[in-house]
Amino acid sequence: MNNKDLTSKALNTWCPGCGNFAILNAIKQVLKSLIDEGLPYEQIVLVSGIGCHGKIVDYINVNSFNSLHGRAIPAAEGIKLGNPKLKVIAFAGDGDAYGEGLEHLIFAAKRNFDITTIIHNNRVYGLTTGQFSPTSPIGYKGKSTPYGSIENPLNPLELLLSSGATFVARAASHGIALLKTVLKEALFHKGFSLVDVLQVCVIFCNMYDYYSQRVYELEKHDASNYSSAFQKIREWDYNKDSKIPLGVFYKKEVCTFDSYYSQFDNVKIDLEKEINKVLQEMQ
Repeated sequence: MNNKDLTSKALNTWCPGCGNFAILNAIKQVLKSLIDEGLPYEQIVLVSGIGCHGKIVDYINVNSFNSLHGRAIPAAEGIKLGNPKLKVIAFAGDGDAYGEGLEHLIFAAKRNFDITTIIHNNRVYGLTTGQFSPTSPIGYKGKSTPYGSIENPLNPLELLLSSGATFVARAASHGIALLKTVLKEALFHKGFSLVDVLQVCVIFCNMYDYYSQRVYELEKHDASNYSSAFQKIREWDYNKDSKIPLGVFYKKEVCTFDSYYSQFDNVKIDLEKEINKVLQEMQ
């Protein structure tokens, strides 16, 4: 097994310069390393939603499922419950996950599902050619906001940490070494892990220069400290001078939802008997 074996025969149609290429290359290398370390190839399942990011499952030669807009998370949850041995990785865009599918994301974090969620956060609806998204910069001018967005962007990591996510991290597509490190740590985590990747759309929201001037890697940060994680996450307040920390903000291992659920696998219930019992009690 090598990186070439993970490459499918599908023609890649992303725009030249798109940050999705970095995520694709990083996840292929990480999956290769996990396979080398003993993860069965057939136990890897990728799930995607709708958006430019969704094509990633076409470009990696492993089991995959392309879901509806905003519904990558519930599809991933169902797959994990169906076979807890699987390594389930959900890909979603910022509009896909933080807009249409936000409720699914919050409850997956709350329940601590053992799935890894990778967000392609380009801060715009790129596939539909430039509408503003929940994370678009204030003042962003696009087809749906021709005079500039007047909304402050959502801080998704703050929201997900508050919702109970047990692994919260941020990386950038322009920095593949750190991206690979963070993705691998997320995949090893037992519980719900979220990696928000600042993935630049060169056509509708090109922020390469903006990020290159502001991002820095977390050092000497205690990822087990909830308060410290919250403080670091809020450091990027979207004003023009704020720095953008990258790395793992928070990590904690507790029992997962699918672990609890699997306890009922061997419980045999005589459904007809239970229904008759209920009906008798109602009479």
